Amino acid sequence: MEYVTRIVIIGGGPGGYEAALVAAQLGAEVTVVDCDGLGGASVLTDCVPSKTLIATAEVMTTFDSSYEELGIIVADDTPHIDTPARVVGVDLGKVNRRVKRLALAQSHDITASVTRAGARVMRGRGRLDGQQALDGSRKVVVRAADGSEETLVADAVLIATGGHPRELPDAQPDGERILNWTQVYDLDELPEELIVVGSGVTGAEFAGAYQALGSRVTLVSSRDRVLPGEDSDAAGVLEDVFRRRGMNVLARSRAQSAKRVGDRVEVTLADGRVITGSHCLMAVGAIPNSHGMGLEGAGVKVKDSGHIWTDKVSRTTAPGVYAAGDVTGVFALASVAAMQGRIAMYHFLGDAVAPLNLKTVSSNVFTDPEIATVGYSQADVDGGVIDARVVKLPLLRNPRAKMQGIRDGFVKIFCRPGTGIVVGGVVVSPRASELIHPISIAVDNNLTVEQIANAFTVYPSLSGSIAEVARQLHTRKTEPDA
Repeated sequence: MEYVTRIVIIGGGPGGYEAALVAAQLGAEVTVVDCDGLGGASVLTDCVPSKTLIATAEVMTTFDSSYEELGIIVADDTPHIDTPARVVGVDLGKVNRRVKRLALAQSHDITASVTRAGARVMRGRGRLDGQQALDGSRKVVVRAADGSEETLVADAVLIATGGHPRELPDAQPDGERILNWTQVYDLDELPEELIVVGSGVTGAEFAGAYQALGSRVTLVSSRDRVLPGEDSDAAGVLEDVFRRRGMNVLARSRAQSAKRVGDRVEVTLADGRVITGSHCLMAVGAIPNSHGMGLEGAGVKVKDSGHIWTDKVSRTTAPGVYAAGDVTGVFALASVAAMQGRIAMYHFLGDAVAPLNLKTVSSNVFTDPEIATVGYSQADVDGGVIDARVVKLPLLRNPRAKMQGIRDGFVKIFCRPGTGIVVGGVVVSPRASELIHPISIAVDNNLTVEQIANAFTVYPSLSGSIAEVARQLHTRKTEPDA
């Protein structure tokens, strides 16, 4: 009788379900243990819902910022009658019902794909039970919602349990006025005055979205600028856009507490100031879901932050135990989680595998304009991590941008001196998430700026700016950086 390798995956997010598909394809017996629904936070409460909400906000912003310049008249069907212009608004209850419907549909599609591939899906919470057995196997205890338990035996275990919103002791969400990012989709009415605490990616995305939908937004940032972890030029553009559109951005303002006072929320800052709004969204980071999983007893090293230590092929310090996704603290991106999960299965099952290379990861901030990045950054260049030449070209010079009324944004590319090999890039524009792809291909395949410059682009197009930057880098080999 032929032996079948047994794989147990704890967590059904991108790291978990992508690993399940790979392992099943390679002939393993796969069980996915999940308590919320396949897709995880990425599908149910994070990426899919937030980007669906942002899609509505994006339409509102595009219309509001460009219709007059593009010659569009907003009026009633009877323009000869002296009536006020029709107001474009949003039904947040309807938007959020669509958000939830699409998230559940995506989760169901993923579940169907995983089961169709031959994997078993178990509803419950999994934990490791003890050290590795003499035969190399591991035990996973699955606790169902009714309290019953089942023990699974696995040759390898992948932990992909994700994370949950971090909460401040004096700013506990109540799900009505003080919210975390998983609770905003329960709102039926648009917040009149929304205070967003936290100016990282999540805070910036929601602040921009609700501003576009019609809320008066105050963004509380403990740092000098919004998006402190992103390209400084890009963050500067976004902050300027936020302020120009009426957002109240409070820099160097750390929130200490938030409390509900009737139908209002009071947020107290570290310097004693108190700001008020109708609602408050706490976006102050995430905590890995690693507690209570028997990791220490199984020999899995956990960092002080609660993240699981992994190497570049997703191995933990315990033989036969792998980890992927937000629980590892590598990059909080669905694409990275999926890659970590796939790499883990390829490695354990003996297939060809390349270690995770974070310098080829492309990421995007879904604000308006979007901010997309890949490879080495401006901070790496400025800090001497890598020697690179840089050219940045504003989109204002792009003919398609002029036609579409796009005023904000740029394309920036980093390349190695001498060889011209592309090592990184930044795009700030509408749909930057789509435009970063050619730069990602260049970074991943060690293409040169000459190769990018010589490839045809459509005229007119926003992607033409990518080729133009490449041409400028190609012709400035001996000139100072732009």
